[in-house]
Amino acid sequence: MQARKLRLPLKLQDITTLRTGDSVLLSGTLLTARDASHRRIVESLKSGKKLPFTLKGQTIYYMGPTPARPGEIFGSAGPTTSARMDVYTPMLLKAGVKCMIGKGKRSEAVREAMQKHNAIYLAVVGGAGALIAKTIKQARLVAFEDLGAEAVHELEVEALPAVVINDIRDGDLYTEGKKQYRKIGR
Repeated sequence: MQARKLRLPLKLQDITTLRTGDSVLLSGTLLTARDASHRRIVESLKSGKKLPFTLKGQTIYYMGPTPARPGEIFGSAGPTTSARMDVYTPMLLKAGVKCMIGKGKRSEAVREAMQKHNAIYLAVVGGAGALIAKTIKQARLVAFEDLGAEAVHELEVEALPAVVINDIRDGDLYTEGKKQYRKIGR
Protein backbone atom coordinates (compact mmCIF):
# COMPACT_ATOMS: atom_id res chain seq x y z
CA MET A 1 0.00 0.00 0.00
CA GLN A 2 1.36 3.40 -0.97
CA ALA A 3 1.75 6.08 1.70
CA ARG A 4 -0.78 8.88 1.60
CA LYS A 5 0.74 12.34 1.24
CA LEU A 6 -0.72 14.83 3.71
CA ARG A 7 -0.20 18.55 4.30
CA LEU A 8 0.14 19.96 7.83
CA PRO A 9 -1.86 21.30 9.49
CA LEU A 10 -4.23 18.43 8.85
CA LYS A 11 -7.76 19.14 7.69
CA LEU A 12 -10.75 17.51 9.38
CA GLN A 13 -11.39 15.63 6.11
CA ASP A 14 -7.91 14.08 6.33
CA ILE A 15 -8.38 13.08 9.96
CA THR A 16 -11.80 11.50 9.41
CA THR A 17 -10.66 9.44 6.41
CA LEU A 18 -7.50 8.02 7.99
CA ARG A 19 -7.67 4.48 9.34
CA THR A 20 -5.50 2.54 11.73
CA GLY A 21 -2.56 1.08 9.81
CA ASP A 22 -2.52 3.73 7.07
CA SER A 23 0.96 4.91 6.07
CA VAL A 24 1.36 8.66 5.63
CA LEU A 25 4.00 11.14 4.49
CA LEU A 26 3.62 14.45 6.31
CA SER A 27 4.76 17.78 4.88
CA GLY A 28 4.27 21.16 6.50
CA THR A 29 4.69 22.65 9.96
CA LEU A 30 4.52 20.87 13.31
CA LEU A 31 5.66 21.45 16.89
CA THR A 32 7.97 19.32 19.04
CA ALA A 33 7.30 18.87 22.74
CA ARG A 34 8.16 16.41 25.51
CA ASP A 35 7.33 15.93 29.19
CA ALA A 36 8.64 19.19 30.67
CA SER A 37 7.23 21.35 27.88
CA HIS A 38 3.87 19.56 28.13
CA ARG A 39 3.81 20.34 31.84
CA ARG A 40 4.42 24.03 31.13
CA ILE A 41 1.83 24.14 28.37
CA VAL A 42 -0.81 22.64 30.68
CA GLU A 43 0.16 25.02 33.51
CA SER A 44 -0.23 27.94 31.09
CA LEU A 45 -3.63 26.70 29.92
CA LYS A 46 -4.84 26.24 33.50
CA SER A 47 -3.69 29.72 34.54
CA GLY A 48 -5.01 31.41 31.39
CA LYS A 49 -1.57 32.50 30.16
CA LYS A 50 -1.18 33.00 26.42
CA LEU A 51 1.21 30.59 24.72
CA PRO A 52 3.71 31.83 22.10
CA PHE A 53 2.21 29.33 19.62
CA THR A 54 -1.23 28.01 18.78
CA LEU A 55 -2.54 24.58 19.73
CA LYS A 56 -5.61 24.82 17.49
CA GLY A 57 -5.22 22.36 14.61
CA GLN A 58 -1.66 21.57 15.70
CA THR A 59 0.44 18.44 15.23
CA ILE A 60 2.84 17.73 18.10
CA TYR A 61 5.82 15.43 17.63
CA TYR A 62 7.06 13.93 20.91
CA MET A 63 10.74 14.37 20.26
CA GLY A 64 13.81 15.80 21.89
CA PRO A 65 16.53 16.63 19.39
CA THR A 66 20.22 16.11 19.69
CA PRO A 67 22.42 19.11 18.84
CA ALA A 68 22.82 19.74 15.11
CA ARG A 69 26.23 19.07 13.62
CA PRO A 70 27.87 21.88 11.67
CA GLY A 71 26.00 22.45 8.42
CA GLU A 72 22.88 20.56 9.56
CA ILE A 73 19.47 22.07 10.31
CA PHE A 74 18.70 19.76 13.23
CA GLY A 75 20.21 16.87 15.14
CA SER A 76 18.77 13.39 15.39
CA ALA A 77 14.97 13.58 15.58
CA GLY A 78 13.77 10.25 16.96
CA PRO A 79 10.47 9.80 18.79
CA THR A 80 9.97 9.75 22.55
CA THR A 81 7.68 7.26 24.31
CA SER A 82 4.23 8.81 24.03
CA ALA A 83 2.75 7.37 27.23
CA ARG A 84 4.84 9.87 29.21
CA MET A 85 2.63 12.64 27.78
CA ASP A 86 -0.68 10.85 28.48
CA VAL A 87 -1.43 12.76 31.69
CA TYR A 88 -1.32 16.06 29.72
CA THR A 89 -2.78 14.96 26.40
CA PRO A 90 -6.56 15.21 27.05
CA MET A 91 -6.18 18.91 27.95
CA LEU A 92 -4.09 19.59 24.83
CA LEU A 93 -6.66 17.81 22.66
CA LYS A 94 -9.40 19.92 24.25
CA ALA A 95 -7.31 23.01 23.38
CA GLY A 96 -7.28 22.00 19.71
CA VAL A 97 -4.36 19.62 19.03
CA LYS A 98 -5.39 17.30 16.18
CA CYS A 99 -2.42 15.01 15.70
CA MET A 100 0.33 13.54 17.87
CA ILE A 101 3.42 11.67 16.72
CA GLY A 102 5.58 9.44 18.90
CA LYS A 103 6.12 5.78 19.70
CA GLY A 104 4.28 3.27 21.87
CA LYS A 105 0.74 2.74 23.13
CA ARG A 106 -1.62 5.42 24.45
CA SER A 107 -3.85 5.18 27.52
CA GLU A 108 -7.58 4.57 27.40
CA ALA A 109 -8.19 8.18 28.56
CA VAL A 110 -6.14 9.52 25.63
CA ARG A 111 -7.91 7.27 23.14
CA GLU A 112 -11.29 8.45 24.43
CA ALA A 113 -10.15 12.09 24.19
CA MET A 114 -8.99 11.50 20.59
CA GLN A 115 -12.46 10.27 19.66
CA LYS A 116 -14.16 13.15 21.45
CA HIS A 117 -11.96 15.82 19.81
CA ASN A 118 -11.43 14.19 16.37
CA ALA A 119 -7.68 13.69 16.76
CA ILE A 120 -5.27 10.96 15.69
CA TYR A 121 -2.03 9.42 16.91
CA LEU A 122 0.78 8.44 14.56
CA ALA A 123 3.99 6.53 15.21
CA VAL A 124 7.40 6.83 13.65
CA VAL A 125 10.14 4.24 13.91
CA GLY A 126 12.22 4.46 17.06
CA GLY A 127 15.94 4.34 16.29
CA ALA A 128 15.49 6.14 12.97
CA GLY A 129 16.17 9.64 14.33
CA ALA A 130 19.02 10.38 11.90
CA LEU A 131 16.83 9.44 8.93
CA ILE A 132 13.85 11.39 10.25
CA ALA A 133 16.10 14.46 10.68
CA LYS A 134 16.62 14.45 6.91
CA THR A 135 12.90 15.31 6.46
CA ILE A 136 13.39 18.55 8.45
CA LYS A 137 13.81 21.53 6.14
CA GLN A 138 13.62 24.34 8.74
CA ALA A 139 13.66 24.54 12.52
CA ARG A 140 12.89 27.36 14.91
CA LEU A 141 12.85 27.49 18.71
CA VAL A 142 9.45 28.86 19.78
CA ALA A 143 9.17 28.38 23.56
CA PHE A 144 10.83 27.30 26.80
CA GLU A 145 14.44 27.67 25.69
CA ASP A 146 15.57 26.97 29.27
CA LEU A 147 14.35 23.37 28.87
CA GLY A 148 17.11 22.57 26.36
CA ALA A 149 16.20 19.43 24.41
CA GLU A 150 12.68 19.65 25.81
CA ALA A 151 12.04 23.15 24.47
CA VAL A 152 9.25 23.58 21.91
CA HIS A 153 10.48 23.84 18.32
CA GLU A 154 8.55 24.53 15.15
CA LEU A 155 9.68 22.27 12.34
CA GLU A 156 9.01 22.44 8.63
CA VAL A 157 9.07 18.84 7.40
CA GLU A 158 8.89 17.24 3.99
CA ALA A 159 7.67 13.66 3.57
CA LEU A 160 8.01 12.61 7.23
CA PRO A 161 6.95 8.93 7.23
CA ALA A 162 4.49 7.76 9.89
CA VAL A 163 1.79 5.14 10.51
CA VAL A 164 -1.67 5.74 11.95
CA ILE A 165 -1.81 3.93 15.30
CA ASN A 166 -5.06 5.37 16.69
CA ASP A 167 -7.82 6.77 14.50
CA ILE A 168 -10.94 8.67 15.55
CA ARG A 169 -12.97 5.43 15.65
CA ASP A 170 -10.91 3.99 18.55
CA GLY A 171 -8.92 1.82 16.19
CA ASP A 172 -5.63 0.73 17.79
CA LEU A 173 -2.95 -0.79 15.57
CA TYR A 174 -1.12 -2.36 18.51
CA THR A 175 -4.25 -4.25 19.62
CA GLU A 176 -5.31 -5.14 16.07
CA GLY A 177 -1.80 -6.30 15.19
CA LYS A 178 -1.73 -8.71 18.13
CA LYS A 179 -5.11 -10.16 17.12
CA GLN A 180 -3.92 -10.69 13.53
CA TYR A 181 -0.68 -12.29 14.74
CA ARG A 182 -2.60 -14.72 16.95
CA LYS A 183 -4.74 -15.77 13.95
CA ILE A 184 -1.66 -16.37 11.78
CA GLY A 185 0.18 -18.25 14.52
CA ARG A 186 -2.49 -20.93 14.88
